[in-house]
Amino acid sequence: PLSRGRLSPPPHGADLPARARASRDRRARKRDCRRLWIARSNAASRQGGLPYNKFMHGLRVAGVEIDRKVLADLAVKDSGSFARLVEVAKNSL
Repeated sequence: PLSRGRLSPPPHGADLPARARASRDRRARKRDCRRLWIARSNAASRQGGLPYNKFMHGLRVAGVEIDRKVLADLAVKDSGSFARLVEVAKNSL
């Protein structure tokens, strides 16, 4: 439909594949960010002597509900707080 804001129809030749790639890449960006958060948390938790899967399990058992994005941010910017979380996870296992 042509309205005042759209005086010519969209070009279908390049538009459709571009939309498909945009949708695909939005999902891929979410996956990539999650992988990065896990890698950062894994590296930091291993420095504390606990692999990532045991670290996350320990946090869950201890009742700590912090998402991976915040954990990765703590690992990078506030290693002291992250080390305390590693200790909490260790003590709950």
